[in-house]
Amino acid sequence: MKISLIVALATAFVAPAAIHPQSSTPTTPLHSLEFLQGTWKANTNANGSSGGVASGTYTFALDLNGHALQRTSSVDKCSGPDSFDCQHHDQLTVYADMTGALAAFYIDSEGHVIQYTVSTPDATTAVFTSVGPPATPHFKLIYHLEKGVMTGKFEGAAPGSTEFRSYLEWSGPKQ
Repeated sequence: MKISLIVALATAFVAPAAIHPQSSTPTTPLHSLEFLQGTWKANTNANGSSGGVASGTYTFALDLNGHALQRTSSVDKCSGPDSFDCQHHDQLTVYADMTGALAAFYIDSEGHVIQYTVSTPDATTAVFTSVGPPATPHFKLIYHLEKGVMTGKFEGAAPGSTEFRSYLEWSGPKQ
């Protein structure tokens, strides 16, 4: 009787593990964004139309047991026209939606809220494309890693237009 109970208990705990073996290297939809992880320097350049000049850092880190990738940022120096908010704060959360596709949610201190779809056209590029009605502006946020330097670009398109124009561009190495 005792042996039967031990066999039954062992089967109850071991059989599920055999049916659903754990991978030694689990992959999640966020796996394709591993190249973003870490803290990066960011220095703007004159290519965007914002007129702002800023330097600082931003960090991409896994959160919520690996179910979200969070971006946080800090500004060290900033100057620009009155329309450029040097006190800007934002939050970007990347996650896999119910279908497993990558998506992101952005919100900032100016009241902007942007829903993005996220694609990875190659192993070192992530493209965030806004989702919304045609009567609203559309945005793209692009990150690309090349030779240890991450470049970023935030672009916008007027309502009804498919022509994106650069608003802010930056680059910097990993810290």
